[in-house]
Order: sequence, then C-alpha cells, then structure tokens
Amino acid sequence: MSPLAAIRPILQSPPLILAAVLMTLYGAYGASMLPYVSAIGVNGFGVPHGVFSVMLIVAAMVSVTASVSLGIHADRTARRRGVALVTTGVMTAGAGVMTFAPSAPAFVLVHGLILPLSNALFGHLFAFARLAVSRLPDPAERLAVQTVLRALYALPWVIVLPVWAVAIAAGTPLDTIYPVCFGLAAAMLAMSALWWPRDGHTPWEDVPSGIGIRQSLREIGDFGVVARVMALGGISSAATLYLVLLGLVFAEAPGRGDSATALYSGMVAGLEVIFMLALTRIVGRVSQVRLILTGTALYCVHLAGMPFLAPYGLVWLLPVAAAAGGAIIFTQPMAYMQELLGNRPGAGASLFALMKLFSEGLSAAVFALCTGIAGYGLAAVTGATVAIGSALALVFMDRRVR
Repeated sequence: MSPLAAIRPILQSPPLILAAVLMTLYGAYGASMLPYVSAIGVNGFGVPHGVFSVMLIVAAMVSVTASVSLGIHADRTARRRGVALVTTGVMTAGAGVMTFAPSAPAFVLVHGLILPLSNALFGHLFAFARLAVSRLPDPAERLAVQTVLRALYALPWVIVLPVWAVAIAAGTPLDTIYPVCFGLAAAMLAMSALWWPRDGHTPWEDVPSGIGIRQSLREIGDFGVVARVMALGGISSAATLYLVLLGLVFAEAPGRGDSATALYSGMVAGLEVIFMLALTRIVGRVSQVRLILTGTALYCVHLAGMPFLAPYGLVWLLPVAAAAGGAIIFTQPMAYMQELLGNRPGAGASLFALMKLFSEGLSAAVFALCTGIAGYGLAAVTGATVAIGSALALVFMDRRVR
C-alpha cells in the first residue's frame, strides 16, 4: 500500500484525524521538552546530580504504573475519553506550573511525579487508533495506517529541533520551552474535550472487558508476554544507547563536534519519517517478527559503526541504515505488543511503558559496564549485539507469521 493510500483512511475518519493531530502535537511537545530537561534541571535550577538521578528513577516508576493501570482501566470500563482528558490535563498542569511558578522544587515535583503520569497518553493514542482502524477490512491497511500515525509523531522532531537550536543560539532562554509546551498541551486537552468520541457512542464496538486489575496483571505478567516485552526492550535499547553515545562519540572524534552531532541526528530523524511512510508498502506482506529482525540488523550497523567511523567521511552513510532500521523498530513493536493481549488495546499499549523501562535500564547497564572497560566503541558493539540477540530471541519465541 502506498503512503497516500494509507493516509486516505485517516482523512475519511474524524477519530483518525483526531488521533493524527494529537500524535503530531504530542511529537512537537516531546521534541520541545525531552532534549532539554537535564540541562534545565541541573544547569538552570541547580538540581544536584543525585537528586536528579532519584527524580528520574521515580519518574520511570510513576510512568510505568500510570500507563499500566490506566490501560487496564480503559479496557475494563471502555471509558477511554476520561483517560485522554486526565492525561492531557495532567500534561497541561505540569507545563503550567513550570510556566507560571518555576523553581527547583517545582521542577523536581513536575518532572518526577506530575508529567510522568501523562506518559500514558502515548500508548492510549495507539490503543484509540487501533480501535478506530478496526473498521477497516484489510489487516495490511490497518497496519499501514498505524505506521503512518507513528510517523506523524516523528515528523515534528525533524522540524522542531532545528527551530529550537536556532532560537537558543539566538539567545532565547532555555526555559521558554515550558510556555510553548503549555500551549501544545492545552491545545491537546481542548481537542480531546471537544472531539474525542463519547464513551459508548463510538463508530466501532468497544465492549468493556470487565476484567479486574489482578487478572489483568496476571495476563501481563504471563511468562510469554514478559519474555517478548523484554526482547523488544533489548531491541529498543539500541536506540536508547545511540542517544547516549551520539554526542560523546562526535565530541571525541577529530574534526567533529556539536555541529556534526546536530547534522547526524537531523539526518537520522528526517530520513526516518521518509522510511516510515515507505514502510506502508511492506507491512502486512512480511512476517512482522522477521521485519523487526531486519530493522534491528540495519539499526545495529549504524550503532556499532558510529564510534569507529566518526572521524571518517563514511560516517555519513550510517544515517541511512539508522533511519531504515529505526523506521521499523519504532513502529512495529507497538503493533506487535497490542496483539499480545488480543482485544485489550489499552493493556496492550501499556506494555510499551514496561518495554521502555527495561530498555533504559539495559542501555544504562551496557554503557556503565563497557565504557568503564574499553570506551564507547565497546559499548556500541555490545549494545548492537544485545539488540540482535534480542531480535533473534523474539523470532525464536514467535515463529508464527505475524
């Protein structure tokens, strides 16, 4: 299916239009907020490194708890509109506190407790989109539409990051991100309040599962589910490790620096969107786990090669492999995880938070262990090996055609 053909069902469905716009705004919010949190906290508000580290740990725990519990609640009650309003409302409140009453204690409270609650929105949007595309008769078309929606989250990163780079270089205070993010979050809240379908009045059937929290947690904690989520987390850890290593590798390489870092990351982000749209021609025709394996292999070529090729011109070929692989590993795992729990899209989407937690912990361990032994090159090669091994494990566990 061509990208234009995959976009057509979105334009013909008001709920999918809403999902597309919310996904784009959420991408702009993330591109504005996430790259600068550590600089604002440590350098701007003087938050000690120890406090900042504890804040990150607490934030990760809050994010996972919120994502899983709200996903289960949405499936059990089929009341998805309320979850959308709560998550966008919390996002607006957090950005609002930092806009109108910024301080070091407020920073720790907002980023440690308030904003992590809103992270459940990402999976909730995918669950909403999965329900909306359930009316499409062709499974390949459903996958293609979901791939386009994921690309819309990535698109603002290509545009917003350079804009912020220019604005900050021109002297714009770094904490200006908060009023901008407040406006984006408020727009998402208003759109959800106005246009999110009323519960029980959706164009698709959304029957409450009636399954309680304990039973849901038992299903999520099933060995087969956990093993697959951990495998996907191992794959995702390659992307997490890349973000950690990129600036360090280019700062150390002769003739490189911050400008090369920005150019490399911009090339990767821009090409990812193109490859995500092109991916709509493939999804549904190829075994999903084999597609994930292929994407992982391509991404690992870029990760393992980056420290060694950074001083040479050949390094500028690596963003092609990174983008082609990233287009797959950033889109297909979400669809895969939603299928793990069948007709429970909310709980299935909440697995993304568990995957992300495992991914971040694994990449941190690889970085700490390998850089202490032999530097960034060993960390990159080890991270690539872990990701490839995780993808092979996923293929082994799920030999069915997906």
